[in-house]
Amino acid sequence: MPHAQIQSFFDPATFTVTHVVSDPTTRHAAIMDSVLDYDPKSGRSSRASADKVIAYVEEAGLAVDWLLETHAHADHLSAAPYLKQQLGGKIGIGAHIRQVQGVFKEVFNAKDMNTDGAEFDHLFEDGERFKIGELDVEAMHTPGHTPACLTYLIGQDAFVGDTLFMPDYGTARCDFPGGDAATLFRSIRKVLSLPPETRLHLCHDYPPDGRAPKWVTTVAEQRAGNIHVRDGIGEADFVAMRTARDKTLGMPTLILPAIQVNVRAGNLPPAEDNGVHYLKIPVDLL
Repeated sequence: MPHAQIQSFFDPATFTVTHVVSDPTTRHAAIMDSVLDYDPKSGRSSRASADKVIAYVEEAGLAVDWLLETHAHADHLSAAPYLKQQLGGKIGIGAHIRQVQGVFKEVFNAKDMNTDGAEFDHLFEDGERFKIGELDVEAMHTPGHTPACLTYLIGQDAFVGDTLFMPDYGTARCDFPGGDAATLFRSIRKVLSLPPETRLHLCHDYPPDGRAPKWVTTVAEQRAGNIHVRDGIGEADFVAMRTARDKTLGMPTLILPAIQVNVRAGNLPPAEDNGVHYLKIPVDLL
């Protein structure tokens, strides 16, 4: 199997990394975890980040087969529908997105929202295999941060979403609806059971101590040095640490708009009779 060609784009506003993964033989590609720029103060969106990805895809002569999401993000809005309009491709996410939709349909009293994943073009089951050109891809269900998190394994490259961060930053929070620290620990051990040279491509980096952003590490580096889950740290200790840490964390700035959009595969709620789309803000939600 050919090795994947990977071009990554870091968005400093949301600390998000979008990956373009292509097969150098066929020039077919997938775009993972794209970003639609959104200003919560004005309610305005823009496409500058997505347009950088489009420019790269077009310059490289790539044909986009897939617009992949590792999960329904809480910290940025997906640009998948815009990229689909401009470049083609099918929007895919893990099959457990149905569970996430069910939760947030109630949270936002979103009567229009489906809970069958119908907004997405494809829902991946755990262990499902598919192709990007001649590249073989396996979807691994790695829940814990959310119930629907996936890792996409392509040869010696694994795209882990928010499950893991760089070793000096640790692991994802587990206090969103459906999150669970013990489940996350088991998912991480599943990822870290891959060959030690496997490259792990992250969806975010929050650089501590002023270091430059990074988003590629290896299984070996994580097992040796991850501050939360390196070898020798057991499940009970991880759960205790993660639970205590999550209680100190504020909500992501964009969580309310992001979730409403991302569980709809990046689409806004339907426009109202004045032609305007609105996002809801639950007040004093218990």
